[in-house]
Amino acid sequence: PFDAFQLHAKNCEVLFASYPAGTEIVPHTHPTENCGVITQGELILIVGGQEQGYSVGDWYHLGPDEEHAARFEVETAEIEFWFDAE
Repeated sequence: PFDAFQLHAKNCEVLFASYPAGTEIVPHTHPTENCGVITQGELILIVGGQEQGYSVGDWYHLGPDEEHAARFEVETAEIEFWFDAE
């Protein structure tokens, strides 16, 4: 339900992702350390039952295997960095 373009670098993937308004991502984990910056709209990130909003210019961070969910109430774009956990 969203678009993402991906770059590969040693031990890192970079995604340019866009999410339509109303997109919801169910709780899940990644084996990677993830961080991202919002370039348009707003990300609502849910970690440990707590919601936090991130707007344009805001960065977020998730550790490897940290369970999280996300919601996008408005059209949103971000750049995501997925670092291999080593």
